[in-house]
Amino acid sequence: MEGELVRIRPVRREDLAVVESWVNDVEVSGVFNDFGFGGHESMETAFEKEGLINDRQATIIIETLDGEIAGGMSYYQTSYGPRVAHQVYGIGLHIAPEHRGKGYGTEAQMLLAEYLFNTYPIMRVEAGTDVENIAEQRSLEKAGFTREGVMRKAQWRRGDWHDLILYSKLRGE
Repeated sequence: MEGELVRIRPVRREDLAVVESWVNDVEVSGVFNDFGFGGHESMETAFEKEGLINDRQATIIIETLDGEIAGGMSYYQTSYGPRVAHQVYGIGLHIAPEHRGKGYGTEAQMLLAEYLFNTYPIMRVEAGTDVENIAEQRSLEKAGFTREGVMRKAQWRRGDWHDLILYSKLRGE
């Protein structure tokens, strides 16, 4: 999918080295995505299994319209009940430091929400962000997400529990 600033697309084989380098690089992923050392299996192995994308979860690329990788996104399926109708998708992203503050994350989040609504029979896409991550809060609001509330001590990161703000976008919004 393509917008005015960026496109989002599946990870390609030639992207694997870059994507794998992000996993443990706090400069790229940012302190709000620092969950400790990660990746027990190589991106190559995961790519061979499912291409890093399936109906339950995905890792995708954010790239500028001239083809430069600006960051990455993920989505994952979660549920608020036992039926298919209760399924929602959560999204997350990171933008490489040299691409931050240019509106790429905002547009990528709009594109991914549109993709998920067009692909799956869901009513809701959601995103949680740290209460201190003001830039992401602004980005989500610009992307049409609504702040719902604070999830207290919802995320263990960097040796402590952190509060998250939950945002959502509903089909048709």
